[in-house]
Amino acid sequence: MHADMDAFYASVEQRDHPEFRGKPLAVGGSSARGVVAAASYEARQFGVHSAMPSFEARRKCPDLVFVKGNMPLYSRESRRVFEIFKEFSPLVERLSLDEAFIDLTGTERLLGDPATAGENLRRRIHSELGLPVSVGIGPIKMVAKIASQVAKPDGLKWVKECDVRFFLDPLPVSRIWGVGPVSAERLEAAGFHTLGDLARTSDTVLRGQLGDWGVEVAQLARGEDIRDVEPYRDAVSYGEEHTFAKDIADHTLLESMIRTHAESVARRLRRDGIRARTVVLKWKEGRRTAPGPRGYPLRSRRVTLSDPVDDGQAIAMAACGLLQRSGPTVPIRLIGVGCTNLEVATVSQVQLFSEGSTQRRKNLNQAIDRIEDRQVKRGEKDQD
Repeated sequence: MHADMDAFYASVEQRDHPEFRGKPLAVGGSSARGVVAAASYEARQFGVHSAMPSFEARRKCPDLVFVKGNMPLYSRESRRVFEIFKEFSPLVERLSLDEAFIDLTGTERLLGDPATAGENLRRRIHSELGLPVSVGIGPIKMVAKIASQVAKPDGLKWVKECDVRFFLDPLPVSRIWGVGPVSAERLEAAGFHTLGDLARTSDTVLRGQLGDWGVEVAQLARGEDIRDVEPYRDAVSYGEEHTFAKDIADHTLLESMIRTHAESVARRLRRDGIRARTVVLKWKEGRRTAPGPRGYPLRSRRVTLSDPVDDGQAIAMAACGLLQRSGPTVPIRLIGVGCTNLEVATVSQVQLFSEGSTQRRKNLNQAIDRIEDRQVKRGEKDQD
């Protein structure tokens, strides 16, 4: 089963703010440099979608309501969603804050047939969280994921094993999980426009035209996918970024934004009991070199630390060091801080962190986390 929350950020805002319900809404920055992080289904009817520049979204939908994102709130709601997921199976593979694979193998006696389980999951999320979710069910992961897309918004689609080819054959090759725009163009240039085109072609012909990759995507097109649900799959990175209203070249201002992002990333690491060995600084140059929203050059630099960290000051120092040594030399429109190379914080690491002067940083971080928790709880009371 693939469960995918519908327009997650926007749905949370519409749930908590009745005045937004039924209106086209976008979560994200409303400035000329802003980007849509999520769009309600009312907004999508006008062609507004995530990752779209805000100025273009407003042009498509002049009545679009913009709401600044609230990541602590969305993260809290995500945890509640996943608590429900895990009540249906211990095998839950998290793909993002708002979607997951859930292995229903062997649950029929307890949960009923897959459609019954899917509807019960949807009912639980509706009744307990007040949020819409779409569910796709199939014998393999790719079919379940496509089925949930077909079920949107707020529906359920079950593709039985005997119906897999009938379901997949007419779909465009771009629907194959893992095939992006460039790969889709490559397949279409080779004469493959639908999954059925790939499925009916012999491996010999595919290998001659597209190499081993062609054989692999054809196997998916035939409904052959040996990938299991990976319940212990963890996040590979944590990050925060900001797009400026005007291009910025002043490193003092950039360092201030870096420190803000570093503290935010550090709080998320501590909340999840994770530490990071690698700090990443990324930026997007203000000069356009190609048409479209991807026409601004995106650069990144990284440094691997000797010890894993979850402290905002340490992350900020590493990122500011990257800025000073090899950062941008031209005005930029976006700055971001990220952490990767993650590991679970162990008891020995916590004890080491508590020794000497670092105890003061630990106490400060705990105070920051308590303040953040109180702000979230205060927000919950205000919503109630």
